[in-house]
Amino acid sequence: MSFSIAGKTAIVTGSAYGIGLAIGRTFAAKGANVMFVDMDEKALVAELGEQPEEGNIRYFAGDLRERLTIANLISATLDSFDQIDILVNGARQVTLTDPLDPDDDAVNASLQQNLLPALRLSQVVARRMIKQSEGQTEGNAGTIVNLSSIAARRTQADLMAYSVATAALDQMTRSLAVALAPHRIRVNGLAFGSVMSASLLNVLKDNREYRDRIEAFTPMGRIAAAAEVTEAAQFLASDASGFMTGQILTLDGGRTLLDPVAAPAH
Repeated sequence: MSFSIAGKTAIVTGSAYGIGLAIGRTFAAKGANVMFVDMDEKALVAELGEQPEEGNIRYFAGDLRERLTIANLISATLDSFDQIDILVNGARQVTLTDPLDPDDDAVNASLQQNLLPALRLSQVVARRMIKQSEGQTEGNAGTIVNLSSIAARRTQADLMAYSVATAALDQMTRSLAVALAPHRIRVNGLAFGSVMSASLLNVLKDNREYRDRIEAFTPMGRIAAAAEVTEAAQFLASDASGFMTGQILTLDGGRTLLDPVAAPAH
């Protein structure tokens, strides 16, 4: 099986910053057509320059919580590249929660941000993948990769909303994997921790002591760069993982092998 994604078309959401940006750039460097997607158009322009008319990179700015935005994204991708082979659901937002406040709306907000757009976009993209593979009986018709977090399995009270949303995302991954397997579409997740995501970078700016605590609770003793997630994402997106579906691959330097819950679950 090949790790190659050259000639494939990928949509990567949450790709103006951090891990999503690193994945999009790596995919493009490996020869894939990449549609970078994010709410922050200024950040997309800053990272990618003015919208190119040719080449294998495009970007799209919009709020994926809106169904019309998803429809427009699909149209823009097909107009540019004619097909969709890979979807990376990387848009995410970490929100703090007060577990004892019944008026705290963080859980609902986190589900609206981290789960539902990924579900709706996956459903629409999967339908496109099925349509464009009509008449084919062999090979994968498409792959979906959901970026998750070890927070789905680790408890930290003030991250309850994010933990609930990522746990739901993991179960969505398994459910869609079963539903889409007959259509030759694979769905897997990539759960990371102790990785320098955009959200962790922002947290460390205000809480510098967190770095020492995270490194202390990570057996490999360091925080990984965002770029270190990209090859795992490429593996899940490529034919190298052709018989793998419904799995949550963990990339955390061994973090989840330990019990402590006091360290920030990023």
